[in-house]
Amino acid sequence: MSGPTRRGFIAGTAALGGAALVGSPAAAKVTADGVRDSPVIRPGDARYEDLVLRRTSERFFPRPEAFRLPTTTEQVVRAVDGAVRAGKRITVRSGGHCYENFVGDGAEVIIDMSAMRQVTFDQHRNAFMIESGATLWTVFERLYLGWGVTIPGGQCGTVAAGGHIQGGGYGALSRLFGSVVDYLYAVEVVVVDASGRARAVVATREPGDPNRELWWAHTGAGGGNFGVVTRYWMRTPGATGTDPTRLLPRPPAVTLETTLAWSWHTVTEESFHRLLRNYGEWHERNSAPGSRYASLFSLLPLTRRNTGDDPGAFAMVTAMDGTLPDADQLLRDYIAEVTDGVPGVITVQPPRRLPWLAGVKSGSMSEDEQAGTFKVKASYLRKRFTDEQIRTAYTFLTSTDHDNESATLLLASYGGQVNAVAPDATAMPQRDSIMKAIYYVIWTDPDGERANLDWMRRWYGEMHRDTGGVPVPNAVTDGSYINYPDVDTTDPRWNTSGIPWHTLYWKDNYPRLQRVKARWDPRDLFHHAMSIKLPSRP
Repeated sequence: MSGPTRRGFIAGTAALGGAALVGSPAAAKVTADGVRDSPVIRPGDARYEDLVLRRTSERFFPRPEAFRLPTTTEQVVRAVDGAVRAGKRITVRSGGHCYENFVGDGAEVIIDMSAMRQVTFDQHRNAFMIESGATLWTVFERLYLGWGVTIPGGQCGTVAAGGHIQGGGYGALSRLFGSVVDYLYAVEVVVVDASGRARAVVATREPGDPNRELWWAHTGAGGGNFGVVTRYWMRTPGATGTDPTRLLPRPPAVTLETTLAWSWHTVTEESFHRLLRNYGEWHERNSAPGSRYASLFSLLPLTRRNTGDDPGAFAMVTAMDGTLPDADQLLRDYIAEVTDGVPGVITVQPPRRLPWLAGVKSGSMSEDEQAGTFKVKASYLRKRFTDEQIRTAYTFLTSTDHDNESATLLLASYGGQVNAVAPDATAMPQRDSIMKAIYYVIWTDPDGERANLDWMRRWYGEMHRDTGGVPVPNAVTDGSYINYPDVDTTDPRWNTSGIPWHTLYWKDNYPRLQRVKARWDPRDLFHHAMSIKLPSRP
């Protein structure tokens, strides 16, 4: 998944700005060697404002000198090469779901990958090819309807493969099948060498591939680090033969799902504590690879108590493989264990079965739910929250010191097959966690940003008070997830742990990622506030 559900808001229209890219017409042109260049869209072009708005976070409005919209790898090479020769700063966007301003900050040319969205089977590489602009919903639909297979990606349907895969994407099937990066066979990247020449490179996981380290770096480093990813190839490790229907996992044919809720009218501090303890301890017992509950995925979004007359409610959504012979009993047992001693349970959606793709669609977030003005923070959990952390969560979720429109602590099932992989086998090292915790706050009043950010920082800092305000790897937490980036972790005002921010995301894998950076992006052309740094830089 890419992140929490959010209500869509209109943040307003910013003024036009930015200089034209000299010598670049708005329409695509054909070059001397017959290759059609990608369109160049500048301020003044009617399409420019739509591209400015094609992003999730309405805190950030990218206004480059030009957007480039390539449809082929060759066009990406030309766009990158031209920008480098012109001395322009390049950033890349696929789905536009970055939670920080990595794409817009200082960008002069944004390469927008949304027009590259093919999903096919490549007989030459015997793997499924996914272009980086393909949305997850497109990927799920084409893989499943075409071949009956899937990848264990996230639930935000409009997230694109570009950043999701290379950040170590996860979703409802990850406990059963692992991380998305565990299926990455090859990646095509447009890189720039020390002389400034752009070229496309394909790197595979084959042990003898001289480019293998570039492949490894795209199994969890996150986007915007080494070049422009144009295509991914996916295949199950160890899969043999040429039958496409056997080269990626087949999802459960039927999903069994249910939704429960609690009104804040009936929730006390004691029952809140009991619910979070039950939920966490269940995951401690049932998150090993091969668990009989491997197919169960549960989301517990704890929305903040309203300050008005209606305190509101929060819900738990659970889904699992409905074809298991004891699926109904497993689900009943799970619900009984999580709700034990927790009064006031409301059945919002009784258990029901849906065909797998229909279940994916029903659980997918709409475009409106994935946009707004918000701040996100996160952590991996190796165990349940401590009693003190649960008390802190209750204090902030029921506080009356700050009136925001929506604040939520979302707990998501994790672990299972994800944890069957060694921490250094991919760039994503968190391989023994059982849950992810996502914190987010939403606001609509532009003047409320500072107050909301301050409140969120205090909440997150208190949750990790014993480790310097951030989730330092220890017995309970294991850092954070780069697809939920948080620039506050780089700031000593909010990270007082003495632990470098990059340790929270990549742990001992960071020096290796730096070596890949030095080899494939020696000029540091592809960078942002939380990108991999060259070895000579802190």
